[in-house]
Amino acid sequence: MDTTVLTELIGQYGYLGIALLIALENIFPPIPSEVVLTFTGFLTLTAGLNVLGAITAATIGAVLGAVILYAVGHFLSVERLEKILNGKIGQTLRFKAEDLNKATNFFQKNGVLALFFGRFVPVVRSLISVPAGMTHYKFTSFIILTTLGTLIWNTVLIIVGRMAGSAWPQIVAMIETYSLATVIVLALAFVGGGFYFFNRKKA
Repeated sequence: MDTTVLTELIGQYGYLGIALLIALENIFPPIPSEVVLTFTGFLTLTAGLNVLGAITAATIGAVLGAVILYAVGHFLSVERLEKILNGKIGQTLRFKAEDLNKATNFFQKNGVLALFFGRFVPVVRSLISVPAGMTHYKFTSFIILTTLGTLIWNTVLIIVGRMAGSAWPQIVAMIETYSLATVIVLALAFVGGGFYFFNRKKA
């Protein structure tokens, strides 16, 4: 997505713009969260956004988008979903029935962990909510796991975007290339750094 559009949306609507973009990203993958989140991190340096506020807004948006897709899976049959994805709506959203099958297989193989770690995987990140809804997975657990997974994803990318500053596009390219492995490394580094800082401050 053109960063000018991101700047205008976030600049005009602030945290609401962030939440809306991330909610749409869950439903409409051509809006990559890697770009939105790292760029949001950069904007916390230049647009008067608060890091905590940006993380909160992004997480609310992500959970909202996930709930919408959970509802889609809950109320529509597999046959109906495949028909939709193979039609004009699927083409518009750039989803295919194969993408749904991929997310479903990921969910079936990994169960509970799929809802958490699936948030770090492109395409699966968006569609993993659908099989959860199709199987009528406990909604409370779905919300908790989705919130935790997206919170980590959002926190890491926003803070990395802030630290990278104007070099944020290079971070996006690295994440798009290595995706899950990169985010896990960044998450571990972030948690480790926070643990070190906390212990040092406590001492």
